Amino acid sequence: MRPGAPRRAAPAPAGKWADLSRRVASTLVLLGIGVLLAVAQGEWLRLGMAVISAITFWELAAMTGWKRPARHVTIFGRSRPVALAMIAGVAQAVALTGAHPLIWLVLLAPLILGLPGAARKDRLTYVLFGAAILLVAYGLVDFREAFGLPFVLWLMGIVIISDSLGYFAGRMLGGPKFWPAVSPKKTWSGTVAGWIGSALLGLAIWASGHGSVALIWVSPLVCFAGQMGDIAESWLKRRAGVKDSSNLIPGHGGFMDRFDAVTGAVLATMLIGLVTSLPAVN
Repeated sequence: MRPGAPRRAAPAPAGKWADLSRRVASTLVLLGIGVLLAVAQGEWLRLGMAVISAITFWELAAMTGWKRPARHVTIFGRSRPVALAMIAGVAQAVALTGAHPLIWLVLLAPLILGLPGAARKDRLTYVLFGAAILLVAYGLVDFREAFGLPFVLWLMGIVIISDSLGYFAGRMLGGPKFWPAVSPKKTWSGTVAGWIGSALLGLAIWASGHGSVALIWVSPLVCFAGQMGDIAESWLKRRAGVKDSSNLIPGHGGFMDRFDAVTGAVLATMLIGLVTSLPAVN
């Protein structure tokens, strides 16, 4: 700074509630998904999930290499993330509407065709996150139709409670960070608050006669998986050097930012269903 030049005022530190609006946006998006699952059935439900898959695949492409210049421009290369998103959406729609037992193999198309566009160091990351996106949409449709709307609302409720209690408990109680190298704002107090809130949700559903007693211990497990989904997406954004997965929700990030905990929760529920009976919710 040259002599006599006015000193710039230091920016005011952001308050601990500065990102409250982002949390509200997350809740509204999750509620919107819940409404979609509540009112949509059949082909409309499948179409909605296919659209969400396409959007999140576009964001995944953005964080795994397409911004880097490509030597050759091809429809499946780094300069064509929209084409990849369309392939993912169509593949998801076909997998959800087809009746052949091997129709799910079509989901391999966006994973394989998108590899040339991913940075070499991010190809495994692209495949793992891409597979998660496709499986979650598939799982939500299956849960909605096989177990009914109350089951899906229970899942969404866990994610919303975990996110809300984790945020407020973390801001008010503070304390040690859960995983500061990946998610510097997440605290142990907020994490545990999410577990407790989820267990109480399961307890309330069981006590009201609308679910099995297994909800009391399954709910915290699903909650923890949702929290790890949030952590995983934070790791991906740090790896990509971006703050948000996209700017599709102005000022509040992208779909992956709002769908990360749902991804972890749904994948964990699918895994639990493979090894034991899922709890009843009615």
